[in-house]
Amino acid sequence: MSAVSAGSVLSAIDSDEFEVVPVGITRQGRWLLTDGDPSELAIRGRRFPEITDGAGTEVALPAGSGGRIVALDPAQGAAALADVDVVLPVLHGAYGEDGTIQGLLEMAGLPYVGAGVFASAACMDKEFTKKLLAADGLRVGEYAVLRAGQSLAEAEMDRLGLPVFVKPSRAGSSVGITRVDDWAQLPAAIATAREIDSKVLVEAAFTGVREVECGVLEGEYGGEPEASLPAEVHIDSRHSWYDLEAKYLDEPELDIPPRLPEHVIDEVRRTACQAFTALDCAGLARVDFFVTPELDVVVNEINTMPGFTAASAFPKMWARSGLDYPKLISRLIRTALHRRAEHG
Repeated sequence: MSAVSAGSVLSAIDSDEFEVVPVGITRQGRWLLTDGDPSELAIRGRRFPEITDGAGTEVALPAGSGGRIVALDPAQGAAALADVDVVLPVLHGAYGEDGTIQGLLEMAGLPYVGAGVFASAACMDKEFTKKLLAADGLRVGEYAVLRAGQSLAEAEMDRLGLPVFVKPSRAGSSVGITRVDDWAQLPAAIATAREIDSKVLVEAAFTGVREVECGVLEGEYGGEPEASLPAEVHIDSRHSWYDLEAKYLDEPELDIPPRLPEHVIDEVRRTACQAFTALDCAGLARVDFFVTPELDVVVNEINTMPGFTAASAFPKMWARSGLDYPKLISRLIRTALHRRAEHG
């Protein structure tokens, strides 16, 4: 999914304002300087694209390099290749949203778009996201945490009820998540989640809720964060919940804004900004909510690098709020540069 988002950004970025140095990362972790052809980064036949070893020259970003990318040529050794002013890390999930790449960029002395090390790590870990949100007075759903070797006690089963969602604590894009409608399914669901993360969350499901998302941007020039018009997600009837295929292969319908009372929409936008601040986010985030039949607003999770294709909810919400896709990208880059200029 990261490659799809990156392809969309490459298609839309203002080439008159920015010179792009496109770097892709393989599944094995090699950094390659690619040609940045967006057509090579599109979904084909319900298959996600990926960066492979033959995509380009291998490069590295050494610590303390001052933003200089180094090409690694087996015949000629290392050679400085390009100076980079700012990084737009369009990376979803592990290593991209968990503070890992952010730490590397900090060590390299490079400004970058999006949340810093702490906020990235805290938002990636669903346990600590919920704890920090609750500490700031925001409502979150009922859940239990299972660390390595732990199982769910009977008392916790009674508290959570059925159905529940079992998910890795630190993962993205609905990977490793199972809906459990019978406690007999729980061991297999936990095993699936633990293939990705040793720490597992068991979350109580809400009945009859509406799934609403809201985009947040860091305020320009040091201002307060700003919330987009929210979107309500309507998934294809072939899916029982908002899983990986429902999100990315069978494009969901979005109501922007949702058909909700104005005061509920205002609460969603206000709460999105409060959640952004509570987790010390920067740049951008998408805050996901449940709105109950009683119109209570419950925070589900925060994505610090949300899906970024032209069809993704985040750009669509901002387009309906008056900020089109190319201008959204430009704003994110300018904000990152301004933040570094202000704070060093």
